[in-house]
Amino acid sequence: MEEVAQSTKTIFVLAGQSNMSGRGGVIKDSHNNQKLWDRVVPLECQPHPNILRLSAKLKWEPASEQIHADIDTKKACGVGPGMSFANAVRERITGVVGLVPCAVGGTAIKEWARGEELYENMVKRAKESVKDGGEIKGLLWFQGESDTSTQIEADAYQGNMEKLIENVREDLGLPSLPIIQVAIASGLDDNYMEKVREAQLNINLPNVVCVDAKGLDLKEDHLHLTTESQVKLGNMLADAYLKHFAASQ
Repeated sequence: MEEVAQSTKTIFVLAGQSNMSGRGGVIKDSHNNQKLWDRVVPLECQPHPNILRLSAKLKWEPASEQIHADIDTKKACGVGPGMSFANAVRERITGVVGLVPCAVGGTAIKEWARGEELYENMVKRAKESVKDGGEIKGLLWFQGESDTSTQIEADAYQGNMEKLIENVREDLGLPSLPIIQVAIASGLDDNYMEKVREAQLNINLPNVVCVDAKGLDLKEDHLHLTTESQVKLGNMLADAYLKHFAASQ
């Protein structure tokens, strides 16, 4: 483990809300009606010695599914896009893929503003991730479902997201940090979902690309991606990183 930890790390910050932290395979327990993970790990999401995660205690450790379990602690975590992303990327880079999970379910973008706990924790974790070597090569962002409740929130989304990108780049000292955001596939209010999607698809900043989740299968709650969809999304995120950013880094 020490050898792995000291080798070259290509680090990715994972942030946003529940579809980033992962609800794939989360089901209701028939005995007590509590939600729990079915523990089904797709082939694309299997652990690998060259994939690490930064724990809630800021320690690097081998990554395996439920990578957000000690970060998004109020609800059951399952399969998200992180592990399939890491497995798809690791074959094309040298050294180790380091994942920094920061996503928390049910959070609106205003809760990710500079000075707010979620934002400051993300920046703290990102800075900690490079202390023993490695470089942050991207922020993967999947959030927005909680901003579809009202027209005011939806109308403000683009400005808030652009400010978040500006702030995180400044606070990490990475003015060209690649941002790969996901255009949402669901929302709390369908009336404003398209408004948020439009904002996400129209952000026109350098080194920002958007992967569209629309069309991926949702669970019965019509809000969260299925396990299969999370695997596909992770591969889509990896394709976007490798196409737009890997060669230039």
